[in-house]
Amino acid sequence: MTIKALIFDFDGLLMDTETTLLNSWRWEWRRHGLELDPAGFFADHGGDINESRYAALAAAAGAGYDRETSHALRTAYRAELNAALKPAPGITGWLDRAADLGLRLAVASSSPLWHVGAMLDQAGLRSRFEVLATGEEVAAHKPDPAVYLLALERLGLPAAAAAAFEDTAHGVAAAHAAGLRCVAVPNPHADHARFAAAEVLLSSAADMSLDEVLTGLPPYVGSV
Repeated sequence: MTIKALIFDFDGLLMDTETTLLNSWRWEWRRHGLELDPAGFFADHGGDINESRYAALAAAAGAGYDRETSHALRTAYRAELNAALKPAPGITGWLDRAADLGLRLAVASSSPLWHVGAMLDQAGLRSRFEVLATGEEVAAHKPDPAVYLLALERLGLPAAAAAAFEDTAHGVAAAHAAGLRCVAVPNPHADHARFAAAEVLLSSAADMSLDEVLTGLPPYVGSV
């Protein structure tokens, strides 16, 4: 079946919000005279794990740590970092070519709509996407396929007619669980060795044209 739609993850793929997240936490640890160990910072699943991050900082900072102030300052700092972000290299070219080819576009993200929508608006990309499927709309996060299945439902297409684009190994697993073929563009903090299952693996969206990416996808072997 011909590919009719492309479904993109958001964080770390369309825009490098993963780096701003990590840097906001580094900044907050340093504000307390501490250094964040980045090992294990990023979870092997989608969704928000910030409560455990605040708990770790509270334990390290000790008495006098104010969770409410910490959150307010860190999120304000991250907003400053996010305000400077632009689409990741190569992404706008892919979206332009998708429009030329008449392909429909969707986002399937574990993040909430308020975040995804605001960042897409900032980048001038929101109007490109016919469908937004986000984390608060589903019961489980990636590697669960729920958000991809929701995107497919809203597109009214079977998995055979779409391809997914991801920046994490658990995102690739979610796409595959939904029956999608997947193009992986690992974010700067992901281990490329964990992406062997992806049908196409790139270091950047700027490495290959969209036509080349789609040509590189193998024939669909799942049930149509």
